[in-house]
Amino acid sequence: MHIVLTISSLDRTAGGTSSAVAAMARHLAGRDPDVSVVSLESDQPLLDEAGTEEGTPTVTLVRRDDSPWKVWQNPSRFGRALHKEIEARSNVVVHDNGLWLPVNHRVATTTHSLACPRVVSPHGMLEPWSLGQGAWKKKAAWWLYQKRDLQSAEVVVATAEQEAQNIRALGVDGPIAVVPNGVDRPDSLPSVDNDTSGGGEQRRLLFLSRIHKKKGLLNLVEAWDRLRPDGWEVIIAGPDENGHEAEVRERISQCGVKGDFVFTGPVKGMEKWKMYQSADLFVLPTHSENFGIVVAEALSCGVPVITTRGAPWSDLVDHDCGWWIEIGVDPLVEALVQATRMSAADRVAMGRRGRELVDRKYTWPQVAAALESVYAWVLGEQRHPECVIT
Repeated sequence: MHIVLTISSLDRTAGGTSSAVAAMARHLAGRDPDVSVVSLESDQPLLDEAGTEEGTPTVTLVRRDDSPWKVWQNPSRFGRALHKEIEARSNVVVHDNGLWLPVNHRVATTTHSLACPRVVSPHGMLEPWSLGQGAWKKKAAWWLYQKRDLQSAEVVVATAEQEAQNIRALGVDGPIAVVPNGVDRPDSLPSVDNDTSGGGEQRRLLFLSRIHKKKGLLNLVEAWDRLRPDGWEVIIAGPDENGHEAEVRERISQCGVKGDFVFTGPVKGMEKWKMYQSADLFVLPTHSENFGIVVAEALSCGVPVITTRGAPWSDLVDHDCGWWIEIGVDPLVEALVQATRMSAADRVAMGRRGRELVDRKYTWPQVAAALESVYAWVLGEQRHPECVIT
């Protein structure tokens, strides 16, 4: 079996989908299948073309055209690179990541012309909130090609039951596999002393994600203004998108809570994991997530989580490792009251349950095995996997 993963960009600034696909490629390549990746070139790719050792994915970075003709040139070049990759292999499955872009449509037409099976991961791009952004363009694309491209895929991969239901509601009636994203936690985490049970140090509420309007930071600021718990600070870590950080900072100043908020900018690598380790609570007050990998990462570090019904994390309630609340300021205030007034010992116990949950369900070896079973089923090499809904 040979798996070809396709994505428009592998750049480390392109967000969670690029990170998820890079991790997917590495962990699938560490198993039995041969794995290759086709993507447009970028300044900071998460995978490079040098990886030719056994157990690593082969990467093709297609030269990007930035001329006025790029809307035609880039998909055309991408299609030729994918065509070459498929024809050079046997027993191939293509797994395309993302929707809407001309590159994604070219993957669909190229695989169809070669009778090559195709699996598609929308990565939350069919969630109601996401569909509402640039709605008229997406409606046009949906009826011109996107619905047809999804219907012709052998399998659509959702990261949670909630995403699968939203895909079904749009009239996509083919098989859907529910496979979560995995946590790429280091084997050894940095040691950080964040025991604040004596009350002498600041406790930390961490937000670590893109600073984007859909993440709900304005709700967090308003909720914090109402609550203002003693001995707590809010750490905002992540890259600014579309100038939203300035809007958040302005709201913080208007509320008079500037002294409670710390902005760190983007964090990555061990710095990111150290930040999780130093947190007492994690918050993602989002309007919409198809998965919310930062929730799983925080849990894997033993940090209790507060997030909204916009993210598919009922596990927080089912396993008593956090709060899964309605979107809005009032529910967020209520959860923050409970979380910040909880004893340190109870928070530690809650965090321990979260880490155990991730170890059972959300590690990359488990996720890679589930994906491999989907590919094998598509090729007729395996019986119907439990994760596939038909």
